[in-house]
Amino acid sequence: MFMSSLTQRKPLYTGMTNDLESRIIEHYLNRGKPNTFAGRYHCYQLIYYKAHDTAVGAIEREKEIKDWSRVKKEELISQENPSWTFFERANNRLAAAS
Repeated sequence: MFMSSLTQRKPLYTGMTNDLESRIIEHYLNRGKPNTFAGRYHCYQLIYYKAHDTAVGAIEREKEIKDWSRVKKEELISQENPSWTFFERANNRLAAAS
């Protein structure tokens, strides 16, 4: 389960994947494409992620978080990533993919 954002941190994208780095790269390569939310809003900067033991658990958590208010999502991110720093390992892979 993960959340990504545009550089200005708006909007937030919440998703689930079994290959986080590849998914973030996919979002980056789709930036500007209007047929996906992440592409339309350039949500490719990883700001939060949480591993789950099962795909079912990750999907349940993703659905739960998608129903939250923006404020509640920001609180969750701030607990794990107080400065909202973009995770560099994922971002370094983006440079290699472009």
